[in-house]
Amino acid sequence: MQTNIPSFSDIKRAHQRISKYIIQTPVMTSKNIDEISGCNIFFKCENFQKVGAFKMRGAANAIFSHRPEERVNGFACHSSGNHGQAVALAAKLAGTKAYVVMPENSSKVKIDAVKGYNAEVILCQPNDASRTQTCEDVVKRTGAILIHPFNDYNIIAGQASAAKELIEEIDDLDCIISPVGGGGLASGTCLIAHHLDPNMEVYLGEPEAVDDAYQSLKAGKIIPNTSSDTIADGLKTTIGEKNFEILKEHVKEVFTVTEKEIVDAMKLIWERMKIVIEPSCAVPFAAILKNRKTFKGKRVGVILTGGNVDLTKLPF
Repeated sequence: MQTNIPSFSDIKRAHQRISKYIIQTPVMTSKNIDEISGCNIFFKCENFQKVGAFKMRGAANAIFSHRPEERVNGFACHSSGNHGQAVALAAKLAGTKAYVVMPENSSKVKIDAVKGYNAEVILCQPNDASRTQTCEDVVKRTGAILIHPFNDYNIIAGQASAAKELIEEIDDLDCIISPVGGGGLASGTCLIAHHLDPNMEVYLGEPEAVDDAYQSLKAGKIIPNTSSDTIADGLKTTIGEKNFEILKEHVKEVFTVTEKEIVDAMKLIWERMKIVIEPSCAVPFAAILKNRKTFKGKRVGVILTGGNVDLTKLPF
């Protein structure tokens, strides 16, 4: 098990461990999007990943880091959807059971997807305290191993593989930007960018309504979210301690965006690139559009994190 901040060799080992359980997703570009944004954007399409999101990388690494005899009681997690789907599928591939605690207001498409991977879904109140307590109860009842969605070095090392693939495929990126919620992808992206190209700048995009990463990095300590009122349902949670320690060292800047800016960016990618992305996924692109001067003329890597959308509730 990974107990220290992942090194370059740890991330490479994680990538090798999960390679047969994930897809090496394509990197896509759009001349039209480049003209609109004023920079050259390379979109790492994790919306095409298994379970429709990058979360499969971290979950697979966390679960397959455990020896077979350690997996017998299964794995438990709490998740608004994508992490739950990933743990459910990774546990199924490992030949064991998954227990997924989900807020009762989670989208139906995500609840149904988790059940579709043979996981047991346990609903809870839509707040961090209820998620945590319900998950603890499940672990006590079942003996399952807890897989935290982000505050876990195995998760971070697995998520880092997305940016690793992007940086290795696209030469001379000036910077890379990912969304930030709990910080698993964000901290993994920071680490691998630092290891592969210490001069590469890492930016984060975050909804204004849940700007704990922005506030925390400014304050030098974690400032929890007091709201969860954002369309970007994957980014509602407060940043994790392990994640924050990494972000403090490596993040150039966090850009916040409004709900309208998220929806507009999401719509633009649907229209111009003809691909399905979820609102959380649109946040980094919205940040680029809002901060054109920062990115003007640069080669920018963007991680499109997921495409699990309830098509009956599109915001446009």
